[in-house]
Amino acid sequence: MSQSDIFNALTHHHDIQRKLCQELQSAITQKDRSKAQSAFTCLKNELEAHAAAEERHLYVPVMAFDDGLELSRHAIAEHHEMDEMMAVLSDGRTGDERFFETAQALIDETLHHLKEEENEFFKEAKKLLDKPTQERLGKLYQAEHQAFEDKHGE
Repeated sequence: MSQSDIFNALTHHHDIQRKLCQELQSAITQKDRSKAQSAFTCLKNELEAHAAAEERHLYVPVMAFDDGLELSRHAIAEHHEMDEMMAVLSDGRTGDERFFETAQALIDETLHHLKEEENEFFKEAKKLLDKPTQERLGKLYQAEHQAFEDKHGE
């Protein structure tokens, strides 16, 4: 698998998300709202860049196959759940208790999603997408993710 393969590129960003979740978890454990807010902002930026590029360059192509339709719908639904939690955390009016509870729920959902995606979705998607397509989609994913980061100052 080359660096530009869609699955390798996604897994690289999943590892970044796991690290950011650990940083947020540490801040929650310390009940440090300022540190948690900062860690959440980094995680949010990564999740938003990742989700947009992933939906466009993996989920949509996989949805073109009957066997990929339900897989993609489920993954997109999980992205939506994370979006809703990020909206609560970004509100600015959320009290500490709700902030920490929602941040913990976001960590749990993110880690669940990554594990499920890597252990189930990727295995099925690899059967549907041929190697040249995996390479092409990887390049498109990486370009879009980078463009999002450049636009949002990461």
